Amino acid sequence: MSTIDEILTFSDEEPPPGASPWVVAPRASEIAIAEPDPAWPERFEAVAARVRHALGARALALDHVGSTSVAGLPAKPIIDIDLIVARPADEASWLPQLERAGFVLTVREPWWHEHRVLKLADPDANLHVFGPEAPEPWRHRIFRDHLRRSLDDRARYADVKREAARASTAAGELMEQYNARKSAAIREIYARAFRAAGIAS
Repeated sequence: MSTIDEILTFSDEEPPPGASPWVVAPRASEIAIAEPDPAWPERFEAVAARVRHALGARALALDHVGSTSVAGLPAKPIIDIDLIVARPADEASWLPQLERAGFVLTVREPWWHEHRVLKLADPDANLHVFGPEAPEPWRHRIFRDHLRRSLDDRARYADVKREAARASTAAGELMEQYNARKSAAIREIYARAFRAAGIAS
């Protein structure tokens, strides 16, 4: 279980010298923000069912996170899911099963909460793998639930996403640069979300 301080603390650390998070190198492409789609929750359920079938009891938790989990919020039409497994570093206990189910490991960041990302092509999804102690899934849920409640922050985030997507696509940037363009606004929204959740003053 993460502490309150861990949940409130963001890490901007770079990978260790000589290390890369990329198992599959990213490529620049148009970053398209789609209008809200009521089918997104159904797509999450389809992917979650595939994960549960592959892992059984080893899938300790599965959560629909990211913009497609917030009704009324424009988003890249990619389903983001947080998967909690007991020991992410023990890839032999969970990765082969997911690969057989069609997931492809694209990111490995053992220095950052043992984070891994697997992609699924159909439906288009990112599966973020963490351990039980990682604070990031807590942050994801707090952010999601705040945007579900706050019309103002939902509208603010939608505007930021659209502008960042336009700028990054025009500049031929990768998803990392798109995310960086949103970072300041996201931190502002997080501050309000943390206060609303009662974990920050």
